[in-house]
Amino acid sequence: MNEHKEITTPLDEKTVMSLHAGDEVLITGPVYTARDMAHKRLCELIDAGRPLPVELAGAIIYFVGPTPARPGEVIGSAGPTTASRMDAFSPKLLATGLKGMIGKGYRDATVRDALMKYKAVHFSATGGAGALLSRHIVSSEFVAYEDLGTEAIRRLVFDKFPAIVAYDAYGNSVYRV
Repeated sequence: MNEHKEITTPLDEKTVMSLHAGDEVLITGPVYTARDMAHKRLCELIDAGRPLPVELAGAIIYFVGPTPARPGEVIGSAGPTTASRMDAFSPKLLATGLKGMIGKGYRDATVRDALMKYKAVHFSATGGAGALLSRHIVSSEFVAYEDLGTEAIRRLVFDKFPAIVAYDAYGNSVYRV
């Protein structure tokens, strides 16, 4: 059985550089959610030189659109969405100090290059396991773009959220690219 590396957010450069493609991690601490439309709005703010609604330095963004929470629960099913949908936006967000992303599937060459340039990492979480993954989310609050519904930016707090380092800051990947 593989040993998991336990990491805490926000991420610093030392932590990022200690991670290698294939490492299994347990993530604890605050993480932001964002999908396509939220990414678009964040990049528009960056282009306009305006402040972002969240501090991305050291942060992780989880590509997720969680389902509504059942009564008494923090969040509904919260499985990863396809990461490549954020490829056009990710390099710009990494340039602001974002240190990690969580999704499923491949990232394009521009994102892989940006991960190396900005010393960041991309994690993969198990698709189809949203109900199980939600057990590792201990709090959830809207922080921006509530009008986007499930695609709004939320601040989640993870407790030992399981993921795999899919792309590291050295250019390595668990995928054949």
